[in-house]
Amino acid sequence: MSQHIRIGVFIPSGAQTLDTACVDVLGVMSKEYLSAIPMLPSHVSDIAPRVTISYITTPTQGTLIPLTSGMTIKATHDYTDAEVAPGKLDLVVVPGPDPAAEFDQAALDWLARQARTVGVDVLSICTGIFVCGAAGIVDGKRASGPRGLQDMLKSRFPLIRLVGNEYRWVQDGNFWSSGGVTNGNDLMAAYARASGKHWPASVAEIGIQLTEVGDRGQFYGEGRSLFMAGFAWQLLKAWFAYFRAPAKGEGSGEMKKGQ
Repeated sequence: MSQHIRIGVFIPSGAQTLDTACVDVLGVMSKEYLSAIPMLPSHVSDIAPRVTISYITTPTQGTLIPLTSGMTIKATHDYTDAEVAPGKLDLVVVPGPDPAAEFDQAALDWLARQARTVGVDVLSICTGIFVCGAAGIVDGKRASGPRGLQDMLKSRFPLIRLVGNEYRWVQDGNFWSSGGVTNGNDLMAAYARASGKHWPASVAEIGIQLTEVGDRGQFYGEGRSLFMAGFAWQLLKAWFAYFRAPAKGEGSGEMKKGQ
């Protein structure tokens, strides 16, 4: 059982805030977090591992990493730092960037070396699969990814065996991948439950209960066709709402000239 788990969150060029935040599910399972909860008996934190989380980007990005909704986080490392070199981390979490983003080849090479390092797991969240696909680490592997982007993924990375129409998350060897956004929380819960080398089962379950995740099944309750039909319906409703909305300044209580 690991006494110290070292997690790297790899963000080469920005990411979705909710994708990035899912790593906190694992952070809650740490000795540091659990020992700070007064109602928990000490034997829980005594058997929990220490967890160190590093936020890793590219040298050109600088220390501030942009996330969605105007959030910014501070990088602790870039991929050239010896502290996060292959062999120094236990797992690498890859949150989802803009699918149209381009990535430094050296950054992709770093991720590929991590994936080839014995004992290192790579956890791809949502569009993080575009980073992993560009690094070539999912060729021939089963992978999930966002349901709405399955066709784009097939076109860009034809060697990936995509199952994202049905699977909320899936594992293939040391590579784990999830569907869109908050499915990353489900992936973290599944990973902690399956990763007996890192967390005692009781600690994993306590962390899952504290974060209230992990109740959704591995398979979606609705098929992709129904999911896409529902999304299309909401687009149509938004279209009607757009044309029914009053013109700017009309019916909004704004004062007209001369009043």
